[in-house]
Amino acid sequence: MDSEDFRLWSHKVADWGADYRANLRDQPVRAQTQPGDIFRQLADAPPEQGESMETIFADFERIVPPGLTHWQHPRFFAYFPANAAPVSVIADYLVTAIAAQCMLWQTSPAATEMETRVVDWLRQALGLIPDFAGVIHDSASTATLAAVLTMRERALSWRGNTDGLAAHAAVRIYATAEVHTSIDRALWIAGIGASNLVRIPTQGSLKGMDPSALDAAIRTDRAAGLIPAGVIACVGGTSVGACDPIGAVADVAHAHGLTLHVDAAWAGSAMICHEFRGLWEGIDKADSIVFNPHKWLGAQFDCSVQFLKTPADQVRTLAIHPEYLKTHGHDGLINYSEWSVPLGRKFRALKLWFLLRHHGLDGLRTIIRNHVAWAQELAARLAAEPDFELVTQPVLSLFSFRHRADADVNAHNLTLLQAINDDGRIYLTQTRVNGAIALRFQAGSFDMTRADMETALEVIVTLARRITT
Repeated sequence: MDSEDFRLWSHKVADWGADYRANLRDQPVRAQTQPGDIFRQLADAPPEQGESMETIFADFERIVPPGLTHWQHPRFFAYFPANAAPVSVIADYLVTAIAAQCMLWQTSPAATEMETRVVDWLRQALGLIPDFAGVIHDSASTATLAAVLTMRERALSWRGNTDGLAAHAAVRIYATAEVHTSIDRALWIAGIGASNLVRIPTQGSLKGMDPSALDAAIRTDRAAGLIPAGVIACVGGTSVGACDPIGAVADVAHAHGLTLHVDAAWAGSAMICHEFRGLWEGIDKADSIVFNPHKWLGAQFDCSVQFLKTPADQVRTLAIHPEYLKTHGHDGLINYSEWSVPLGRKFRALKLWFLLRHHGLDGLRTIIRNHVAWAQELAARLAAEPDFELVTQPVLSLFSFRHRADADVNAHNLTLLQAINDDGRIYLTQTRVNGAIALRFQAGSFDMTRADMETALEVIVTLARRITT
């Protein structure tokens, strides 16, 4: 592809993307294909000779869109959002066109210095104290893994990487059952093991960690010769939005010399609104925090920010300094690859810079406040229906509900969920609360309007009564 073809096809793809976004409301939210439908349309073997872009793009239009679940759809109410605000898509196109490898300051000074600046913008936006410095990861899973590895090394007096875990007693990490499964995976990868993730009981309507139970578990483990290393708390847990009492949990963790990492991957974005910060009261006591601008703030995936009180500990855990990665002639530079697990790094800061400048904090706050208000209104209106019940009250824009049934309520609600998603106008997912199925609703799409909430209510109520009769 020469430069003129690159220009031509870049324009065509941009036009296609704009048309795709403009027509999303006319599409079913979830892919309506059956397993294998896409696979059977793809050639069995790679082509020996190159093909024209016209042919390739025609096949793309024929094969790919029908097999997509449309995450940018205004009625995507499943999981958590993965918003890609148009301005961040444009910025990400620039990142792709530039194609810089931003692992070190010297490999792209603009990427490193912009990352330092825009992450501090986010720190200010969230109301965090200046003690925190930050780094951009690909996802919260990677940030949590980095935090767990650092907990492990601190607890083992920085000998884990050299001696291996077999040379030490078992390392213990503490969390509730409400944390994301990325925490489990982080412990697997860190060599700590699932059996050393100690589940602390929860209490209250927010299903928050019981600080006294945490204290007792740490004391029991230490008396048994085990090595307590850290606590992982959550703000806005994936299932129903569980929030741990961060200040009280931090006090217990620090009293025992443990590190506290807070997973606020979804809910952290809402903290740009002052009125929601009560959900993470005491957050300034945390040692590490992660939130995902690629969820609710609209940064094109992938873009996850970790704030650290003591970055030197994470650097000590993760950094390796071969000669070919040294920058000679400059002292005091930040190389963000030393703060994270991968060496290679994209220029992720650029889309944050575009996004924050284009929307401003006021614009982003308005979007989040609307989502919260519309979700709370929907929850209240469903609760007023005689054949529905709220299972969990709204936490920000997330709540869960259930349709009452005379027969097996779990099977009935899974049937309802299937009917809703086959209908195509909205997309929901399920969870379990106290062992029973509940349907989750979360408002988060950048393009959602109040009318989309009304559509959700109509779909849910109409289909529930249709499958009941």
